[in-house]
Amino acid sequence: MSLHSLTILGATGTIGVNTLDVVARHPDKFRVVALSGQNQIDKLAAQCRQFRPRYAVVLEADKATALQALLAGTATEVLCGVEALEFVSSLAEVDSVMAAIVGAAGLRPALAAARAGKRVLLANKETLVMAGRFFMQAVRDNNATLLPIDSEHNAVFQSMPSAYFARQSNANLAAHGVRRVLLTASGGPFRSRELETLKDITPEQAIAHPNWVMGKKISVDSATMMNKGLEVIEAHWLFNAPPEKIEVVIHPQSIVHSMVEYLDGSVLAQLSNPDMRTPIAHSLAYPERIEAGVNWLDLAKIGTLTFEAPDLRRFPCLGLAYQALAEGGAAPAILNAANEEVVAAFLDKKIPYLGIAATLDAVLQRLFDLPANSLDELMAADAQARALARELIAAKRVLPA
Repeated sequence: MSLHSLTILGATGTIGVNTLDVVARHPDKFRVVALSGQNQIDKLAAQCRQFRPRYAVVLEADKATALQALLAGTATEVLCGVEALEFVSSLAEVDSVMAAIVGAAGLRPALAAARAGKRVLLANKETLVMAGRFFMQAVRDNNATLLPIDSEHNAVFQSMPSAYFARQSNANLAAHGVRRVLLTASGGPFRSRELETLKDITPEQAIAHPNWVMGKKISVDSATMMNKGLEVIEAHWLFNAPPEKIEVVIHPQSIVHSMVEYLDGSVLAQLSNPDMRTPIAHSLAYPERIEAGVNWLDLAKIGTLTFEAPDLRRFPCLGLAYQALAEGGAAPAILNAANEEVVAAFLDKKIPYLGIAATLDAVLQRLFDLPANSLDELMAADAQARALARELIAAKRVLPA
């Protein structure tokens, strides 16, 4: 039996590290062909020495030079640039591409993988948020297989009828007996914090997620629930679900990862401990199941699972995401691009916590009707949103009361 060959984009991030952990448990099943990283060159070099990929990719020339020095004497070839990411995502010898580059930078290589007809393990939210229509078209046109890695979307995937994905783009929820999709959210670290104290939140507090170990940007997105808003937009494209059929439910224990409600009143859910290795292992081995190194779920020990509706006064970013999805066109791409800028500004202490939603709202109000008839137009909208967000941040024009 031949080994399943992998390209792992974003290998030094949380998803990449967890992917390699699962891969290392099954040397008889998987082979790493290419790894990519950005800033953690020492870490990427160590991964290359362990997994011996044919290629290692970084974006900047100075990082490539440093990586080449660290990998001297090995068989790994160091490549540089976005074109190199696209190259290793479409190699004939690669079966699956783990698309785990954070942010808009992950769009082009994920699209290259889809156009090459690969199995795309999608952990990059921005690919669907920015260019869902174009990406899903590429998946359909090239007979690629798309498997979601986000724990919520992976849970929905597992809870949907299998026939639903036979014609993913044209699937109809009601025709398959589905009433709605329920995405769960932990509520982050500020779920029960007094509203009047939100203005005092610091970056250090925002990145201290109660359940998940994640990077700083995604941790802030979880605190504001922008993360969940982006997942709503993703779910729209992944499951061909209209916005009104996607509901967010706060579930602080992060055990029920999402649910699907059927027309007969049944609700199917996927449960597991909050560990990204579960959805990663599911997608790596699909349709088989493999051991992932995850602790078994002890429901008796957990005792209680609770659910509540999100408060949009506390989480205005969630409302902005629904608004952007309803407006369509370039609005989701604009929201995503502006969010990357404002979160970075918040982490650098250039704006207050409440300034995140206020700035995003201002950018959306100004730019929501930009054209979105091609990828080039979407990238132009992305650039305009970033520029406007930076302008507002620098001028301190959008400050909450």
